[in-house]
Parts: sequence; structure tokens; C-alpha cells
Amino acid sequence: MSDRAEPKTKPIKIPGQDHPITIEPNAHRVVVRVAGRIVADTQDALTLHEAGYAAVHYIPLEDVDMTLLERTDHATYCPYKGDCAYYSIPTGGERSINAVWTYEAPYAVVAAIKDHLAFYPDRVDSIEQPASN
Repeated sequence: MSDRAEPKTKPIKIPGQDHPITIEPNAHRVVVRVAGRIVADTQDALTLHEAGYAAVHYIPLEDVDMTLLERTDHATYCPYKGDCAYYSIPTGGERSINAVWTYEAPYAVVAAIKDHLAFYPDRVDSIEQPASN
């Protein structure tokens, strides 16, 4: 008998009628602010709608000031999207720990969110969609 635990496989689920996921381009500019600084500013956000959850804006990496973020060891798993990595925003203090998440290798059904970051609304000062000029 071996003392070694067998590796557990992570369940993978496909979105469907019981748990729909849609991703669409956001037609509006999205700006994320923390501690008086603009952390992200994009015209190319994707909006992900998932089952009964609030819509989430995924912002392309190139439109995020990565110098304001710090990678953490925190990780989670979503059976619909895959492994999730996190960043903190040090200028935001304790509230902004693990404020940002990303799926670096998302499952094929949500592949569009690869190379995008999302922000918890309660861990940043604001996620705005300012009116166009």
C-alpha cells in the first residue's frame, strides 16, 4: 500500500442552458482607478456574462498599467474557465489584495479572455464606463 496520494483531476464543465456564459465586446471605454491612479483604461474590454453572476469586464493586458500590480500566490479554479491567477494593487492597501484576476490558459469555450485581466469592484475605487465625448 502506498502513502502517496493519487493526483486528483479537476472537473471540467461546459457552459450550457443551466449555466450559460457569453463573452461580447464592450462598446464603451472602461477605466479602473485605485488610490487616485488609473490602473486600466481601454476601449477594447470584453464583457463576460455568466449564469446569475454580475457582468465582468475583462481588460486586455496592454491596457493595464502592470507596474501598479503585484503577482500573488493566490490561485483558484473554475470548472468552466480553468485555473485562475491573482494580482494585488499595493497602492490600494489591504482592500486591494488579490483585487485582480486572470485566466492565463482558459478553456477553449472562453478562450477570448486569455491575456485579459478582471477587477473586483469592491477592491478598487471605481470601474467606470465614462460617456463618450
